[in-house]
Amino acid sequence: MIKSVAFHILKGGVGKTTLSGNIGYCISQRNKKTILVDCDIQSSLSSWFIKDDVKIDYELSDILQGKIETRKTIIQIRENLFIIPTKKKDSELEVYSETKLTKEPFIFEDLNIELDKLGFEYSIFDLAPNIGQLERCILLACNEVVTPMVAEYFSIDGLDLFYRELQKINKAYRKNIEYNKIVLNIVNKSFDTHRQYVKELSNLQNYKIYKIGQDRKIADSQKYNQTIFEYYPKSQSIAELEKISLDLI
Repeated sequence: MIKSVAFHILKGGVGKTTLSGNIGYCISQRNKKTILVDCDIQSSLSSWFIKDDVKIDYELSDILQGKIETRKTIIQIRENLFIIPTKKKDSELEVYSETKLTKEPFIFEDLNIELDKLGFEYSIFDLAPNIGQLERCILLACNEVVTPMVAEYFSIDGLDLFYRELQKINKAYRKNIEYNKIVLNIVNKSFDTHRQYVKELSNLQNYKIYKIGQDRKIADSQKYNQTIFEYYPKSQSIAELEKISLDLI
């Protein structure tokens, strides 16, 4: 059965898309058929992996609305790595999520069933930094959620808020979504505040903490539609990304 992972917290700019793409790529390189699902109306994941001259005929919302078969929306971007995109312009995802999704809370579970039939072993969901009906339905369909954070106060505050929201989903639908991994991004240990947050997070019980240092090459790689593994194989971030990937498999 396909394993579904979401990278999520109620805060933007913490590396959700960056982790989704790099972790998805890393898993796929272990001969695991993996699909990225772009669930953010900003379509950053799609922009990263799909070049501007490639026409996107169908998007995620077309599947959810029953306009097209799932397989016809999927785009292969690497060996063993595929994506269901969301369009940069004229996307219907936001309208769909605000008007019809309340009647279809299990539609992403249905999507995972279809992806499983197509032979996918892992689905990686990239979410917007919200907790609306769209995000709840996606989380409901996932086996595991991983939270990216940066070393600042409001990220810590957001962690507690997100934990409470996830518990509401578990209780309402009698689920047990695994949630025990935090990725602290853009860590610079020469900063006192960063060292303080690393220490504070390390004291949290029931969480495994991963630390990815400041790495300009990660952002640069996205401009060239590449992962950090492809763009700069010497990056010190790769070892930690591989560790996260192995722990998710």
